[in-house]
Amino acid sequence: MMDMVLRKEIPLSKEACRYCGIAVFAVLTIVGAFIRIPLPFTPVPVTLQTFFVLLSGAVLGGMGGAGSQGMYMLLGLAGIPLFTGTGSGLAYVCGPTGGYLAGFIAASVCTGRLMNNSRHTFLSALGIFIAADMILFLCGLLWLKVLYGYSFTVLVYMGLLPFIPGEIVKITVAVALYEKIKTRSREIFA
Repeated sequence: MMDMVLRKEIPLSKEACRYCGIAVFAVLTIVGAFIRIPLPFTPVPVTLQTFFVLLSGAVLGGMGGAGSQGMYMLLGLAGIPLFTGTGSGLAYVCGPTGGYLAGFIAASVCTGRLMNNSRHTFLSALGIFIAADMILFLCGLLWLKVLYGYSFTVLVYMGLLPFIPGEIVKITVAVALYEKIKTRSREIFA
């Protein structure tokens, strides 16, 4: 069934497909924000967003991925309650998760730029997704440092270590999914 869908011709122009892809990944990031697990020892919850952030860059390319995450940010900044916990606005972005939100754009660009070569193996794609995810977390940790002034050790315990098991699962599934759709997504979005 999936092969039939992937082989189906799309009668839209490539430009229209790119805009649709940007909108779809913005919506998927919104959905990922509502799939969350709050942790008692950190102001940052576990969400499904990073799965879609990394996949947006790989599928849409660096600029398309950044466009989808930029759209997500702009909608949230405009007051639509779509950030984690139904947050919105500038005050939310300036809160503890603001650095991670900015990292969404950086990580999607990184993923897209590094995945530009079509000859990646599963392991090299996995390495690229991990590197992009680390950029996302670095943005989050730096913002937490600015907000709270915690030591590096506290920041790592609060803003990185609790997320590693979930990130391993999300990244592995995202790469496996990308490997299945990469040829077709390049035909549609490249």
